[in-house]
Amino acid sequence: MAQDNLPPSWSPVLQPVLATQEARRLGGWLRAEEAAGKRIYPPRGQRLAALELTPLDKVKVVILGQDPYHGPGQAHGLSFSVPQGVPPPPSLVNIYKELKSDLGIGPPDHGDLSHWAKQGVLLLNNALTVEAGQAGSHQNRGWEAITDAAVAAVAARPEPSVFILWGSHAQAKAARIPELTDSDRHLVIRSPHPSPLSAHRGFFGSKPFSRANAFLEANGRGAIDW
Repeated sequence: MAQDNLPPSWSPVLQPVLATQEARRLGGWLRAEEAAGKRIYPPRGQRLAALELTPLDKVKVVILGQDPYHGPGQAHGLSFSVPQGVPPPPSLVNIYKELKSDLGIGPPDHGDLSHWAKQGVLLLNNALTVEAGQAGSHQNRGWEAITDAAVAAVAARPEPSVFILWGSHAQAKAARIPELTDSDRHLVIRSPHPSPLSAHRGFFGSKPFSRANAFLEANGRGAIDW
């Protein structure tokens, strides 16, 4: 993580985690993997993009992903998002379908969700790196303590926020964060994952975007322009 500087707004809550032996092991392991010639996505400098684009005090919505896309050029540090010019992956295509059904917003001609992040939507993966072509390859290597702390920091804030949990991995992550599970300040939206394997089991029709905006507006936080 040498080239990924911790954004100032997140530093007070994440610096203690980054100082742990577990985090240092993660950093050393990543450097060793790269030195061995393994390709890791996203590239250095983009791994904390979700935190950079969405300061802690601006977070309104948290959308949790599992790990970055593992295809060439896809991952750029935001869950479910791909850079301009990269075709939207199937899960994002389904997210756009639900957005159209829910709010009548047609899909854009790209898969870059930075415009959500800049409005306060924290697009955070559980693990922030992955080996090329190896889905889930960096799970349980130490990222979880860092991303758990980020989610807990949002949940601990007095401002009501929305947590959108798509799939079992996101829901399991939220379940181990007491600041979230013990709070009635926040709206927690749970549904199946938007993957083509599960979207028809309840993701379609779950209306997460309108539900999130109704909650934010009711609590004086302002709607997201999805």
